Amino acid sequence: MSNIPNAPITNFSHCHEGILRQLKAMEALPAQALAAERARQAAESTRNFFRDVIFNHHEEEERVLFEAVLASAEPGAELAHVKVITDRLTREHRQIEALWAKLEPQLKKMAKGQSVAIDLAAMQQLVNDYQAHAAFEEALFLPLSETILSRNSNHMAALGLSLHVRHITQAPSPT
Repeated sequence: MSNIPNAPITNFSHCHEGILRQLKAMEALPAQALAAERARQAAESTRNFFRDVIFNHHEEEERVLFEAVLASAEPGAELAHVKVITDRLTREHRQIEALWAKLEPQLKKMAKGQSVAIDLAAMQQLVNDYQAHAAFEEALFLPLSETILSRNSNHMAALGLSLHVRHITQAPSPT
């Protein structure tokens, strides 16, 4: 009996290795499902945020803040400087929105739980561009805007009123 090959027993042993590997992979499914659900929710939240906040923010800056600062800037060098800055910021808005237009369909699929290959380069470009845009605006344009508009309290009040009216007209009506 000692001459009987043990190959059949070895085959059973190797089957268990594969079964155990698959069971280990199965154990990871709940965590992976949770991560997939979080990604789906983040994709939907990001889509809503761009639509409801970022696009409105860009429009409000361009139609209210930029116009107010341009109208209040002193003619000559200051006005020319403000014009260069607002042109740059407006261009950056369009570039960011163009990047978003490339990414949004991908995030829409992800939000629906569909398989999608996200354009990671475009996503990173959008993040980098927006961070640079916000930093420039915060460091240069907003302080300059405050200086220009605060010279005349009526200009700052007019900006406040314009923003208030704009927000009231955009607010959802009560049901």
